[in-house]
Amino acid sequence: MTGFSADWLALREPFDLAARAGSGHALALRALAARLRGKSALRVIDLACGTGANVRALAPQLGGAQQWLLVDHDPALLAAMPQHFAAWAQAQGFAWRTMAEGWRIEGPDWQADIMPSRVDLATGLATLPFHAARLVTTSALLDLVSADWLDALLGHVTAARPALLFALTVDGLVAWNEVDADDAAVQALFRAHQLGDKGFGPALGVDAVPHVAARLGRSGYRVTQARSDWVIEPPHHAMLQAMVQGMAAAALEQDASARALVHAWSARRLAAIGRTSLRVGHVDVLAVPADDVAARKSRSHNTSPPIR
Repeated sequence: MTGFSADWLALREPFDLAARAGSGHALALRALAARLRGKSALRVIDLACGTGANVRALAPQLGGAQQWLLVDHDPALLAAMPQHFAAWAQAQGFAWRTMAEGWRIEGPDWQADIMPSRVDLATGLATLPFHAARLVTTSALLDLVSADWLDALLGHVTAARPALLFALTVDGLVAWNEVDADDAAVQALFRAHQLGDKGFGPALGVDAVPHVAARLGRSGYRVTQARSDWVIEPPHHAMLQAMVQGMAAAALEQDASARALVHAWSARRLAAIGRTSLRVGHVDVLAVPADDVAARKSRSHNTSPPIR
């Protein structure tokens, strides 16, 4: 799966952060991390990491010593990662330095060692060291993958028994403050486009969260869900414009014969940007083994080597 530019990821990151800050999971993460960490660093695998936004969102919340394996297949995003981390660290007043295999960032009460890894997640799940991780996370991925791929991922992680945090999965909510007569038609095309193959087979789209919650429940995990909606309002015109243009492009890819309708809708939406607000629905899933295997494995692996 490719096609997500560093510019788009940078544009959406503040909205992701705001959405996650309001999630009911924010308060639970530090306590969970302390339990999973035990006396050693908390080992985290981040799937489809992009430029590292998950680290920037979670590392200060998790606290303590952390080791992150950041996995993506896009060389451009991996290459852009150092500059994004350096800029973030400087803006936040965090210490930052390059290490042999990655980078170290230090905050007031936490330290994260970060190692990037290029892996094709469509075919390379079996190569990842899930057995060494205490937390596996991803952001804005589940709605892009197929049921078969997601089942394969869950097969690996439920066998290893880490905790799981799947953030910012779309749930289909798209709510404009002012209704346009063609909203429903464009949204129907957009949702149909979301179900196309993004490199992992036919995508689950809005069915991803129910699918993963049911599967994890059957696998002995305690699953909680929390809303993490984007709220996009003036003066965030660039993001609103990107949303309108992105929805229109997807709708036209789905049905080119709807060009007149989609272009007219897009023109009206762009003309109204200055008075537009938009809520886009997302759900975060936090899952912990119900039998507390993760905590016991954490204590028993305190002397294990760093995650690789």
